[in-house]
Amino acid sequence: MPEPASLDASIVSAFADPDSAARRAAANERRRLALDDRKRSFLRMVSHELRTPLNAVIGFSEILSQELYGPLGSPQYKEYATIVHDSGLKLLKLVNQIVEIARLEGHVTDIEMTPENLDEAMEDVIDALGSEIRRRDVVVHLVGEGALPAVLADSRGLRTMLTNLIQNAVTHSPSGGVVHVAAARIGREVEITIRDQGPGVESAELPRLLQPFEQGGSTLTRTSEGVGLGLPIVDLLSRAMGGQLKLSSSLGAGFLARLILPAA
Repeated sequence: MPEPASLDASIVSAFADPDSAARRAAANERRRLALDDRKRSFLRMVSHELRTPLNAVIGFSEILSQELYGPLGSPQYKEYATIVHDSGLKLLKLVNQIVEIARLEGHVTDIEMTPENLDEAMEDVIDALGSEIRRRDVVVHLVGEGALPAVLADSRGLRTMLTNLIQNAVTHSPSGGVVHVAAARIGREVEITIRDQGPGVESAELPRLLQPFEQGGSTLTRTSEGVGLGLPIVDLLSRAMGGQLKLSSSLGAGFLARLILPAA
């Protein structure tokens, strides 16, 4: 008589121990979470170690560029000190964004939800971005200024989100362009919209923009600064506050960001 065909090893294993696959999956998930925790700890440590020398570079280069202790001699020295100072500020911003991403991807416990005056938050953000807005020759048009609805949000987080979204719109706007900012209460939520007149991106690219270190297609990548952390930070912060970020765009039609937060 012919010998019976041997059963596949995986089938035998499944019958012998039906819970083994679940245990392996759970173990793999624990390893993944442990690796994520180590990655975030590493990013926090490296970022902290970078901040101290960066602050020294920024501080001393500012002293040199302003010639606080007397003239430097050749005008080129002052120009070089200014370049060092500006580069230090850009690098410090990147370090701070990496720290924020690591914090938000972990267990966020310092979100304090309070009623926030959206007019005041907008004024703070637009004032802080004033020099960049003027340098890029862009107009930020705030619709309904003085009568914007209040939101329930973390004060610092709200300003971080608005800064990233408005700065993103200003960065991608053409010279002489207008960035339209508006807010409206819809039921128990407030929808804040920021629309620019930039080149836009293909709609298929939008989900990728919410991943850290991702940017839009070749047009945006060639013309914009930054490493693609602004929108992911807004996405993570909005979700931590019980809201959401929605993006829409198409090539040649600008970019629209909709930040939805609980109404106060």
